Amino acid sequence: MSNRLYKYPRLFKTFLNIYPPYWGTGIRVTSLAPDFSSMEVRMDLRWYNRNAFGTHFGGSLYSMCDPHLVLLLVARLGPGHEVWDKGATIDFLRPGRGPVHARFEWSDQEIDEIRDALDAGARSVSPERTVRVLDGDGRRIARIHKTLYVRRQLKASSSPDS
Repeated sequence: MSNRLYKYPRLFKTFLNIYPPYWGTGIRVTSLAPDFSSMEVRMDLRWYNRNAFGTHFGGSLYSMCDPHLVLLLVARLGPGHEVWDKGATIDFLRPGRGPVHARFEWSDQEIDEIRDALDAGARSVSPERTVRVLDGDGRRIARIHKTLYVRRQLKASSSPDS
């Protein structure tokens, strides 16, 4: 994804909403803070994201939460950082029978802590976050625990051949 999109939050939100894997499963970014500090995502229950029991397909529940912590963190940290998913688990707490939503956030304090650790010489940091997927009544449908990997980008080595 182009770093230029991060300069334009509304364009970034539009891009995610028309991104085929999201559009095709009915996942929508409903809000995105102009400073990329938070994002809200929603998924309605449709015939194409329903499992054999008439509830949300588990893979769709995870997909609606998969990239957002990474995408927000990349935008908040800015150029010169690499951010990846390191691990994730999902606990299905109850069947999702209608619209579901999730909120993703990175506070200024959390961003400062990551930068401070890297400035202090840490090769990488692994922040962990838990995201709750809620139904329209605010009941927890799923809990997703993610571990990220963050480091400074390695500079391209200059070779004597160039």
